[in-house]
Amino acid sequence: MKILDDFSIFENEKKQETVVTIGNFDGIHLGHKKLFDVVRNIAYEKGYKSVIITFNPHPIEVIKKDSDFLYIFSSDEKEIEISKENIDYFVKYPFTKQFASISAEDFINLLIQKINCKALVVGEDYCFGKDRAGNVDTLYKIGKEKNIEILKINDILVDEQRVSSTNIRLLLKQGDIPKANLFLDKPFYVTGTVVEGNKLGRTIGFPTANIIPNKNKILPPDGVYITRLKYKNKFYNSITNIGKNPTVNNNIRTIETHIFNFNENIYGEKIKVCFYKNIRQIKKFNDIDELKSQINLDSKKALKFLTKL
Repeated sequence: MKILDDFSIFENEKKQETVVTIGNFDGIHLGHKKLFDVVRNIAYEKGYKSVIITFNPHPIEVIKKDSDFLYIFSSDEKEIEISKENIDYFVKYPFTKQFASISAEDFINLLIQKINCKALVVGEDYCFGKDRAGNVDTLYKIGKEKNIEILKINDILVDEQRVSSTNIRLLLKQGDIPKANLFLDKPFYVTGTVVEGNKLGRTIGFPTANIIPNKNKILPPDGVYITRLKYKNKFYNSITNIGKNPTVNNNIRTIETHIFNFNENIYGEKIKVCFYKNIRQIKKFNDIDELKSQINLDSKKALKFLTKL
């Protein structure tokens, strides 16, 4: 997969026809994967190149600068997930106020002129162009005029609920990790570089790997979670605490992961923490011994769950 910041590479490949899907693709969930499957199939059947186009930054950051919008996956995480999809080109097109003002028809003309788009695959609620004035009906009309095949892919439902990035964010905010993972078709995860904490965990027999996530990354509510940590392409069973640790008067929200049967020094290393289930809410304990006892109980619950995965 070639990762691009614009359409310039296609200038030398004007005769190459493409099949395209466009979206923000936050989360790369089941609905997105269905779009990618259709794009790949059309590319294979018709000899087109497959293209995924997303926008950088997210349009809402440009249109509503004061927005407190949070990503399911960061730009880097999204790139990693899309690289698994066996697509020819992943374009992170620059989104500016000027670009936001182009009409729906001009947007389609851009795809035709710049990347020789012959087929466009979108979800049933897809909107585009200035003020999101273009929709699927608009696409059908323009597609007929411009000789572009338009394919509308219906929503995917899980437990009679629409799979969407909006609903996944809601599930994560509610702490419903199992259902969010069903929608995502993978565990929700957080990546980051291990930093030094207060090292309390090490002194009580439960050392932790602490990370500071991207500030625009959505996180589940404060609490203790069953997790698996990936380090150097290997997964380790773990439990993770999100919160401020009231027992030791820590006022900074942190992500601290205790890795079972692990004693390596990984400060400065990149890790990935995959979330599976909430064990309990944050609690202030009377003393360190009571905290240690609870961590032991949490660890047993986590291991029992993880051995069944």
